[in-house]
Amino acid sequence: MEGMMMEQGSKFLNVGLLLLATLLVAKLVSALIVPRSNKRLPPAVKGWPLFGGLFRFLRGPVDLLREEYPKLGSVFTLKLLSKNITFFIGPEVSAHFFKAPESDLSQQEVYQFNVPTFGPGVVFDVDYSIRQEQFRFFTESLRVTKLKGYVDQMVFETQDYFSKWGDSGKVDLKYELEHLIILTASRCLLGEEVRNKLFDDVSALFHDLDNGMLPISVIYPYLPIPAHHRRDKARKKLAAIFASIIASRRQSGKTQNDMLQCFMDSKYKDGRPTTEAEVTGLLIAALFAGQHTSSITSTWTGAYLLCNKKYMSQVLDEQKNLMKKHGDKVDHDILSDMEVLYHCVKEALRLHPPLVMLLRSSHTDFSVTTKDGKEYDIPKGHIVATSPAFANRLPHVYKDPDTYDPDRFAPGRDEDKVAGAFSYISFGGGRHGCLGEPFAYLQIKAIWSHLLRNFELELISPFPEIDWNAMVVGVKGKVMVRYKRRQIPVD
Repeated sequence: MEGMMMEQGSKFLNVGLLLLATLLVAKLVSALIVPRSNKRLPPAVKGWPLFGGLFRFLRGPVDLLREEYPKLGSVFTLKLLSKNITFFIGPEVSAHFFKAPESDLSQQEVYQFNVPTFGPGVVFDVDYSIRQEQFRFFTESLRVTKLKGYVDQMVFETQDYFSKWGDSGKVDLKYELEHLIILTASRCLLGEEVRNKLFDDVSALFHDLDNGMLPISVIYPYLPIPAHHRRDKARKKLAAIFASIIASRRQSGKTQNDMLQCFMDSKYKDGRPTTEAEVTGLLIAALFAGQHTSSITSTWTGAYLLCNKKYMSQVLDEQKNLMKKHGDKVDHDILSDMEVLYHCVKEALRLHPPLVMLLRSSHTDFSVTTKDGKEYDIPKGHIVATSPAFANRLPHVYKDPDTYDPDRFAPGRDEDKVAGAFSYISFGGGRHGCLGEPFAYLQIKAIWSHLLRNFELELISPFPEIDWNAMVVGVKGKVMVRYKRRQIPVD
């Protein structure tokens, strides 16, 4: 028996040696015959086998970038399970990210998780040519002639909202601004039917839509969980409400100055009008794109101004000068003259862009050259990413990048332009720059112009922290403010 076992073991050993020899020969032949790749791949973030850098990424992508950028430079790759994400950090390497045609770098695949919320047949659920036409509808609805009418509605909503405050009191500024932004967005985008009659219903439904966008939704947007069920139910109800409004307007022939009307009147190049489903989807996309950015940036703007006497003094002086010239009147042109306030808003947005990551899917191989002359080849199939939250604080672009300094945008400094076109990317840039940027600035300036003119404000809670756990990164917790009603003296 022992001899048989030894003989059997000898056979297994021989078979094992033969397999090993075969593998070694195959490896040698492969090395000699198959040409080596000439690709100069970017350096890679070290991670666990199989999982790569998944756990570090989930703990906080900005922290990961902070750790790896000094070691690996402006272009590097992070492996996440079966995916490779290649980061482009800084204006010197971002041109291709922002300017590449859709055939090279596409948004569609990486933003598919929006489809259940926005709905079928719009934005990321259609091919690029149709999407471009739908973006044209957005552009036409945000022309200066339209914006002037929207500003009048913003000013009206703002005045009406703050007229309900007392002579003095304490409020959660974050809550107040979130609520006001929804009101102004409802009037400007969704129309008076929603604002005057259906606001509470629509606001609640949007809340369910919003809460249905979770981190897990990015990977599994159709996962059968309660939040997704509420999201889908809310979207069906919204579709029914908008269908009723659209039908009523078309039957009566009555038109209004709002985005809903613009989408209803829009036509594709072949002459086809938009459908009710498309109008609904485009409106939801517009509200999602603008609501969070405006409310978050409004809150950060206030928090920084209330902690910086120098800039608070400057914006108050600007309001006094404009009131000497125009009285209490506020319109599109007067808001456009508020350069100091604009810089203060822009600086808050530089420090706290709501979108931490911008993503594309690579459809072709391409190369990129870093500022120190290194050239890397980016393979087809990589996800390509940049981070406004990290890139907006690069010390070679911005002096004292973690300091709140609105003067960095003043003539003569222009730090947002010195290092190139993509030095400041809070609103993205290039082919996919945010279409709602002018609307957002006007909305925020309309609100803060009114607050500065009519109230003394004092921050009584600690300076707010960043809520990194949110899908759209905003302000964590309450921002408590003590207010006292006043009128700015203009003499």
